[in-house]
Amino acid sequence: MSIVALHVHSISSDGSFTPEELVDYAVEKGLCAFALTDHDTVDGIPAALAQAKKWAKKGVSIEVIPGIEFSTEYKGKDIHIVGIDIDYEAEFFKEHLTSFVHSRIERNKKMCRNLQEAGIDISYEKLLTEYPGSVITRAHYARFLHGHGYTSSMKEAFDRYVGDHTKYFVPREKVTPTQAVELILKAGGIPILAHPVLYGLGKSALDTLVAELKDAGLIGIEAVYSTYSPSDERDIKALALKYDLAISGGSDFHGKAKPDIDLAVGRGKLFVYEGILKGLREKR
Repeated sequence: MSIVALHVHSISSDGSFTPEELVDYAVEKGLCAFALTDHDTVDGIPAALAQAKKWAKKGVSIEVIPGIEFSTEYKGKDIHIVGIDIDYEAEFFKEHLTSFVHSRIERNKKMCRNLQEAGIDISYEKLLTEYPGSVITRAHYARFLHGHGYTSSMKEAFDRYVGDHTKYFVPREKVTPTQAVELILKAGGIPILAHPVLYGLGKSALDTLVAELKDAGLIGIEAVYSTYSPSDERDIKALALKYDLAISGGSDFHGKAKPDIDLAVGRGKLFVYEGILKGLREKR
């Protein structure tokens, strides 16, 4: 049975694999398709598609699905909306992402100034030099702080310096989950609520969120995920049934940033078969 991975990150956001390396690894793992869903950027997609074409010339088929993972805000919670099969070259889509990137850059510069006041030798330019080609996220700050000896671990970096409740943290402008769903639909894509269990909303609040997103056009929900327990998976599948949503699944592979999570299989027991991708596309 063919395997797919519908939630994957590269160095274009906070993963450690280049887009080309991801394609090669997907081939090595025997996948038939994977979605490149970097945070708030589509910069890695052309390179991944080009690498897939190189494999095709060798007689090896691997489908790269253009995607994205939007960071949105809902009642004070960080909610992620994955979009797959998007027209990433659409002008309106690129314009939106450009505006989003500018907002992110200003936020990053403010965070660097805050950390400088704490005696840390950091700047936005240094982050770009250390992580070329990446959209700078808090994971990059944590790696920088740990790598330069300011903390003993990435967890400590988040706890002391870049977590939501630290005095150095600067929140950034975010779209709402509904806006992300609508934007993905406008780009011809399939909007999916990513890892809903991780938000800690409680069953009633999560039900309300899913109902609102369904009204906005949500097509899928991530019911198969690396860190879910069997009961988590049952709960989300029940929610999918209640709101007539297609089931999605993914390992949320980041490479070294999440060393216990492998591509497609998560912690070893994850399985997302090709029929899940087909079901999502049929719902569109």
